[in-house]
Amino acid sequence: MNTPILYSFRRCPYAMRARLALKYAGVNVELREVDLNEPPEALIKISKNATVPVLHLPDGNVIDESWDIVQWAVRQNDPDLWLGENDQFLIESNMLLETNDYSFKQDLDRYKYADRYPEQPMEHYRQQGEEFLQELEDQLNQTDFLLSNAISIADIGIFPFIRQFAMVDQQWFDQAPYPKLRNWLNYFIDSDGSQPHLFLAVMKKYDIWKQGDSGIFL
Repeated sequence: MNTPILYSFRRCPYAMRARLALKYAGVNVELREVDLNEPPEALIKISKNATVPVLHLPDGNVIDESWDIVQWAVRQNDPDLWLGENDQFLIESNMLLETNDYSFKQDLDRYKYADRYPEQPMEHYRQQGEEFLQELEDQLNQTDFLLSNAISIADIGIFPFIRQFAMVDQQWFDQAPYPKLRNWLNYFIDSDGSQPHLFLAVMKKYDIWKQGDSGIFL
């Protein structure tokens, strides 16, 4: 194996952030689209959780946390300084990602699948998630992006989850009191500026990978 292999699922926000970072960094990887209900044996062998994303490196090492994949990719090549000078954005990014990946992700799941959590109405879970939306809105009232006036890994790490939250009820989100957050979200959906349509490039549809299939490269 001479090329890293990325096991991915197109709509998974964790896999999305990994693909965004790898594409930005120009890392050539073989992309294997996975059916999460029937993960391939090749994935099960290298990751006990058999979930996505998983990056299998040519030296045999395996990275099976999406945020670790993002950081690994950007450390290979960071033309627009997503990590900032001397990694100045890393600590703040980690703090935001901790909120995003735990409390906000829980609110997002309950909002998106409210019928599975009948203890509270859908609006209740949305309101809980809005605490994080407001935090981001407040920051975007001060800077163009989440940590500064330039894109950082924090933006890439969080964007797929805000996109998913907005899509639960797009009509509500379009009129919600978060205009800066809407503009920020639309910016990444349409283009990231330095690399036009980065998002579209990593959202192409591919068939589910099966053993013996020819490689598809990101």
